[in-house]
Amino acid sequence: MSNELFFLYDETEDTNTRFVSFMGSATRFDLAITTTNRFYGKKLVINIQNGRSAILGDDDLNEEGYLEYAFQLSEEEAEELRTFLYTVV
Repeated sequence: MSNELFFLYDETEDTNTRFVSFMGSATRFDLAITTTNRFYGKKLVINIQNGRSAILGDDDLNEEGYLEYAFQLSEEEAEELRTFLYTVV
C-alpha cells in the first residue's frame, strides 16, 4: 500500500467571512458565512454550534426541505434561518 497522496487540487484563496449570531423564536444561530470564488457565487454557510455546513445559493434556499436536511433543523427553525439567509445570499 502506497503512502503517497493524490491531490485533486491544492489552492489558496483570500476569502471574506462574516460571523453572525441571532436568536430565532426557538433557537440561537451562530454562523460563519464565507464568500469565495470557488462555489460559483454561492456562499459556504457553517453552523458553528454543531459544525454542519452547506454551500448555498438562492436555488438552495428555495428547495423544499434542504435547510432542514443540511442543518438538521425543524421546519420552524429552517424558516427562520431561510429568512435571514435570503438577505445574505
